[in-house]
Amino acid sequence: MLWHEFTIQTTEESVEMISNFLHEAGAGGVSIEESGTLNKVRDTKYGEFYDKPLNDIPEGQAEIKGYFSEESDMDMIVPILKQRIEELSQYDIDTGEVRYELKIVDEDAWANAWKQYFKPIRISNTLTIKPTWEEYTPEVEGEKIIHLDPGMAFGTGTHPTTTLCLRTLENVIQGGEEIIDVGTGSGILAIGAILLGAKHVLALDLDTVAVHSAKENATLNEMEGSITVKESDLLSVFKHQQEGINLGVTVPVKMVVANILAEVILLLIDDVYQVLEPEGIFITSGIYKNKEQVVQEALIASNFEIIDVNREEEWIAFVARKR
Repeated sequence: MLWHEFTIQTTEESVEMISNFLHEAGAGGVSIEESGTLNKVRDTKYGEFYDKPLNDIPEGQAEIKGYFSEESDMDMIVPILKQRIEELSQYDIDTGEVRYELKIVDEDAWANAWKQYFKPIRISNTLTIKPTWEEYTPEVEGEKIIHLDPGMAFGTGTHPTTTLCLRTLENVIQGGEEIIDVGTGSGILAIGAILLGAKHVLALDLDTVAVHSAKENATLNEMEGSITVKESDLLSVFKHQQEGINLGVTVPVKMVVANILAEVILLLIDDVYQVLEPEGIFITSGIYKNKEQVVQEALIASNFEIIDVNREEEWIAFVARKR
């Protein structure tokens, strides 16, 4: 099978938004490669060692590839994508000097090639992500393994926003919590939360592909009884609960976690407040450094108390408590 490969060279800052644009435009898969320069500050406390550049992408830059089926009308799709990318400057997102390339590629050239680069990786004191096709033996006592097959439309869980969120969960979860994971994607945060001691996670996403992926990964980790995956928005959970639909959790819940774009977080804050019990915790990641202040101000304005701020590279995760 042939695919249209649409390559966008831009800044790391704009990766999340542009990736979302590609998915919304109908991309069957998206790959992201960020700068591999040795000048980049990297977290090495879990033993990672970098002695050579990972690629030749300049520092602060990234290369995003979107894959569209052969029958896609790229003459219509490409101009729309370019327009949306140009409009990012209106939201103070620096895309840099964007460059584009469009070509036809064979499916075998990309569909599984990325798997050779996705190896087991320890991302926190206790959590390790292991792709399903790799063998791995735990290296330390108490190490917890997240078995993951991200599929074609989702990441490997090693992006700073995801690792930051998992490490934050590790510090916050006490055990026995009922949690809602908003925008679950591959379900990696839900799986991590259960491994860290949460009682049950309701994993929500509006993307049918994400719902399918999260269900499959819950099954891979033998957590069907601990993770309920629903194609739903956040406030619909009240309606579902009233209708007697099994959610696995009882709203309001103790904790909500969301690793999504800052622009979406700003729209969700009041909804999150509604589904949290008093003193409940909201963990939100996916926030680039230039959006830190606006998200913080919005949380405070919605009667949340900021109790912790965690950072990795250029990304921020807030831990906020409902007053």
